[in-house]
Amino acid sequence: MQAGTVSVDTAMNAWHRAQFSWTDVLRCAQGGAFEAFGLGPAECPYRILASGPHWRLRDYADQDTSSPILIVAAPIKRPYIWDLAPSVSAIRYCMRNRLHVYLLEWMPASRDIANNGLDEYGQAISECIAEITAEPRGATPFLVGHSLGGTLAAIFAALAPQSARGLVLLGAPLCFQPATSHFRDALVSLVPSALSETDPFPGSLLSHMSALASPDTFIWSRLMDAAFSIADYHALDIHGRVERWALDEVPLPGKLVHEIVEWLYRENRFCRGILKIGKTLVGPFSLSVPTLAVVNTADDVAPLASVEPFIDAMPTGNGRIIEYLGEVGVCLQHLGILVGRRAHAHVWPEIISWLNSHS
Repeated sequence: MQAGTVSVDTAMNAWHRAQFSWTDVLRCAQGGAFEAFGLGPAECPYRILASGPHWRLRDYADQDTSSPILIVAAPIKRPYIWDLAPSVSAIRYCMRNRLHVYLLEWMPASRDIANNGLDEYGQAISECIAEITAEPRGATPFLVGHSLGGTLAAIFAALAPQSARGLVLLGAPLCFQPATSHFRDALVSLVPSALSETDPFPGSLLSHMSALASPDTFIWSRLMDAAFSIADYHALDIHGRVERWALDEVPLPGKLVHEIVEWLYRENRFCRGILKIGKTLVGPFSLSVPTLAVVNTADDVAPLASVEPFIDAMPTGNGRIIEYLGEVGVCLQHLGILVGRRAHAHVWPEIISWLNSHS
């Protein structure tokens, strides 16, 4: 582990940061090669309803629908993991169940917006909700988020609970105390505190650190999944599409990465109720909206221990957890809830039922 610490510390200087920026370009080019073999995204149509300096609001409505949902995409990589292929598209599944789907897409960080942090990301969610409610048939949306997108959605819902009808969290860590997971502890030990808040943070550098923090999750389990998928054409196809998506690197704002690592992972401020957004403290006590959390028991990035203590500390009766056992053919278990056939067959019907019961 000490060797990993040295390599990451060295990568923090400007020269190595520039090298990883070029690695972003090369990895995206590799992804283009996957696409040449038919493994690119197959997204359904959408329009851009609104945009800001570092975000765009997609609107997928193509028919009369009922409740609106706002998907808060994770700022890591690109959001088409939500619409990877027609057979395993969370967006298409929601649309088939007559939900009006919006998606908040984060734009790649540049030097001009490298100093955007949790405050600015929360403001973007607020502006998107304002745009949705201002639509001719607008209504207060549910917030839905996966991974870091779910964490951002939860922070905003705790800050402004009146702005969301409910909250659906998919593999989204909320609690970061020591020993929550091997991934959390290794990441905290790898990443130095002195991260630049003024420079974009290359996506490939974050991928590199994640692989060092949990090689079982990001290397060995991917290889095993590929081996187990060989006899199943559909599973192998989805695995390849996820591998292509994983190469689509996006730089993040340095300030956001710093605040996530320091305030959430290292200091666990959100679960402790001492995370300050603007002038307001947020935590489990302020997350009063109905909340559904789906946890993949095979996922080390957002295990049950990173969700359950937070849900238990919320106002009585407002939180529910669904456990999902993971499956073969998803490449990364952390993505299983979005692209897994078993997840679409058994877990997503429960999500839709929960949304309908709270509409």
